[in-house]
Amino acid sequence: HLSEDQGWRIEIKKYPRLTEIGSKRSETVIGRNSGRYDGKPYGGFYTQEQAREIVAYAAERYITVIPEIDLPGHMQAALAAYPELGCTGGPYEVWRMWGISDNVLCAGNDKTIRFIKDVLAEIIDIFPSEYIHIGGDEAVKHDWYKCPDCQKKMKELGLRNEEELQAYFTEQVVEYLKSLNKTTICWNESANSGKLESSVILQFWSDGKDNENVIREVKNGRKIIVSKFNPYYLDYPYPMHSLKAAYEFEPVFHGIEGYEQNVLGVESTLWTEWIDNTDLLAFRVFPRLTAVSESAWCDKSKKDYLAFENSLKNV
Repeated sequence: HLSEDQGWRIEIKKYPRLTEIGSKRSETVIGRNSGRYDGKPYGGFYTQEQAREIVAYAAERYITVIPEIDLPGHMQAALAAYPELGCTGGPYEVWRMWGISDNVLCAGNDKTIRFIKDVLAEIIDIFPSEYIHIGGDEAVKHDWYKCPDCQKKMKELGLRNEEELQAYFTEQVVEYLKSLNKTTICWNESANSGKLESSVILQFWSDGKDNENVIREVKNGRKIIVSKFNPYYLDYPYPMHSLKAAYEFEPVFHGIEGYEQNVLGVESTLWTEWIDNTDLLAFRVFPRLTAVSESAWCDKSKKDYLAFENSLKNV
């Protein structure tokens, strides 16, 4: 996950300000949204050479590194570097808060698509993965409602709403990646319009109203990766996402039984805003990742949580 509101984390040679400006924030909020800040500048990014070293190290161990450039939301750090890519023109700053910024890429500006294609061309050169993740989650559309360029684009294309505008924006990127023999992965909100390009793999994470959209897509043949927030998000403490919940959750969840062939697998995510040392990271990951793995591989009828728990005592 190489791009966020709070920092851009990969060198892009054609757009040097992404790391010169976008990789650094002036300070960070203390706690979630306390209004208090630590006053400490924070920054950092991977050079392309460093990223290639990671890819090679992983490949030697039969692991494929899949990069994510999240769009059109989670882009405030990029907008701080190139404000002309936003709906308002800024000024923007690399976000000092956690959470989701309202500032997103302008979907009505053709320069935005050119920017994304240029960035992905360099990403693909670094990461030889068959799959490229382009995010699509939590794209707040307040600016699109008011943006003359976005509204003009919607009118030109006969789009009914801003969700369809996101589908159009996403499709431009998907078609570009297809031309380079890459398969696109998106978070499940990208399917909210019902018009997401058919080859895109959905990564299901969010609960609630989006479940119906994911179930619809799976039944229509869409391939998915199951990364359900609860219990698969490992950055959350055990009282919230317990070991037992991770073990007992069924990746073929209610509503898609009978469509197992469209579930490619599972992924457990870990976001490090709240994890600042490797001891805490290891504690959050293990043994829950073991439970997630067993949940993915074990037939439901053979699951036995007590036996699983006892087996951990011998590790």
